[in-house]
Amino acid sequence: MVQYDRVVIFMTDILIVEDDLELAELLTDFLRDEGYTVSSVDSGEHALELYEKYGAKLVVLDINLPDVNGFSVCSKLRESADTPILIVSARTDKEDKLNGLDLGADDYIEKPYDIDILIAKIKGIFKRRYQRDVLSANGVVLNLVSKTAEIDGRQVDLPAKEFELLTLLIENQGKALKKEYLFNTVWGSDSDSELQTLHVHINRLRQKLGDDPKNAKRLLTVWGVGYKFV
Repeated sequence: MVQYDRVVIFMTDILIVEDDLELAELLTDFLRDEGYTVSSVDSGEHALELYEKYGAKLVVLDINLPDVNGFSVCSKLRESADTPILIVSARTDKEDKLNGLDLGADDYIEKPYDIDILIAKIKGIFKRRYQRDVLSANGVVLNLVSKTAEIDGRQVDLPAKEFELLTLLIENQGKALKKEYLFNTVWGSDSDSELQTLHVHINRLRQKLGDDPKNAKRLLTVWGVGYKFV
C-alpha cells in the first residue's frame, strides 16, 4: 500500500520510506503531532516517484525494502538533490552504516529506536538546515524572514512565486532540478497553472539576475532536464 497523502500539494516536510506499515503509521502520527507534514511509501520505487513529483525536506529511509533497497534509493536521490537523508534500519553491521554514510546519508539509526531520540534528531536536522534567516549565493541574498531579495547589492522586488522558485534553486545550487519537480514544488500538483508558467517565471528571474538566456551565468538551462543555479 502506498499512501499519497492529500497534504502533498506542496513540498512535504518528511517522506517516510518504510515497508513496516504499522511502524510507518506510528512514526507518521508522532511527527504530525510535532507539526510536520508527512507522507509515507512502502517501496523504493514509489519513494523515488513521489520525491520526483513533490520533493521533501527530509527523507527517513529504511534499507530492507521489497524492491529497490534503501542504499540504491539513497544513491539515486544524491544524484540530483542534497535533501537530508536519515537512514533507519535493523541492519546494524558497521559495513552497512559506513555504506549508508558513504552514499550521502546524513545519519544512520539502528532499529529498534527510541521515538523521542529519533524525533530529536529530526528536529536537529530541520533546525540546522532550514531555520535560517538569510540564504546567499553568487551575488544573490534572500531574506527568508522578510521575503526580500538583493541581487548584486540592489534591492529587487520578487513576487511570492519568484521568491519561492529562486529559494528552491539556490538551496540546491549546482544541481539540475527537473522542470516537473520545480513546478510541482512551487505551484502544487493541483494548480490550475501549466508548466509554461515555470518558463515565464524563469525568464523573469533571469531578467532580474541580469542573465542573458543564451549565455546565462547564474540560472542555467540543463537541456532535457530543467534548470540549475550556479
